[in-house]
Amino acid sequence: MTGATSGLGRRFAHVLANAGAKVAIAGRRRDKLDEVAQEIRATGGTAHAAVMDVTDLASLAAAVVEVEAELGTITILVNNAGMPDAQLATKIPLELIDQVFDLNVKGPFVLAREVAARLMANGLPGRIINISSMAAFQYAVKGASIYSITKAAIARMTEVLAVEWASRGINVNCIAPGSFESEMMSGMISRIGTDFIDAMPRKRLAHPAQLDSTLLYLASPASDAVTGAIIKVDDGQLPR
Repeated sequence: MTGATSGLGRRFAHVLANAGAKVAIAGRRRDKLDEVAQEIRATGGTAHAAVMDVTDLASLAAAVVEVEAELGTITILVNNAGMPDAQLATKIPLELIDQVFDLNVKGPFVLAREVAARLMANGLPGRIINISSMAAFQYAVKGASIYSITKAAIARMTEVLAVEWASRGINVNCIAPGSFESEMMSGMISRIGTDFIDAMPRKRLAHPAQLDSTLLYLASPASDAVTGAIIKVDDGQLPR
């Protein structure tokens, strides 16, 4: 589980642990990772905290080896880490463009192939669940062009890797959330206000708990024939 120190990633780690999974939580902040791991262990779950910078591509294989040594072969990968941009396309510094692409696209791709290669080497099936966004399909809020582009790339990455790895029993699927309560959303509201919420059909932000069942479905045997799917979970916020 990448990006597990806050927001949806932190919740997803708890959801999978409560369902009986041994969870490796990955992120850059050791103190936050240890905090989440302790929470999981306190409720009877198994967790290993792995310090990982998804933008440091060369280190990802080493992180996978570390997790395998502690918990065994990774059979479920949740590519959750991501970051927004908050500037118009003509204003984004070049270094920020690199940072967003590295974290939102390159890192998830490299990590997915590292996990898939080990599953294939061991003759095991697996699940890769990528977290995209409804911003990949609807650009409703200006000032997040790179975020929208990279999340569209994640959706397409899901489809092509599902085709490439289908014969090896590795299912690759994607969740595209709409506007949910989160730290990232709080930051956005502080910048642009809440008028966009009032314009939604149900006039509310969705709650992270409303993603739990989708995550568990894609991680479970119930979705054995589902691969290459992009599941939009947005509370009807955006048009189709």
